[in-house]
Amino acid sequence: MRLQYPSNIQIILVPCTGKVDVIHMLHAFEKGADGVYVVGCMEGDCHFNSGNLRARKRVEQVRKILDTINIGGERVQMYNLSSSEGLRFTQFAIEMNERILKLGPNPIKRAADKAA
Repeated sequence: MRLQYPSNIQIILVPCTGKVDVIHMLHAFEKGADGVYVVGCMEGDCHFNSGNLRARKRVEQVRKILDTINIGGERVQMYNLSSSEGLRFTQFAIEMNERILKLGPNPIKRAADKAA
């Protein structure tokens, strides 16, 4: 079975979600991403001990930063699943895509488009 998720999603593979830093997520928004979501292993099941817990804290930091600068913290989300849950990955992708479509384009991108 081939799972279908929205084609506008760009997947970036990392060895562990613990490697995803605040600066990486903010850089994605700076470059025009409308949303960012991080999908890690189940809490307590991280191969690298606590990488997914670090990632969750970083996602929360980014949410606060985006709220502070009026971009919207709801544009970033953390999900957890096991490697055998491909269908859930697809559901997360669709859920996040629908959320971002409702929120509209990234305000940074809109400002850049107006300036150009």
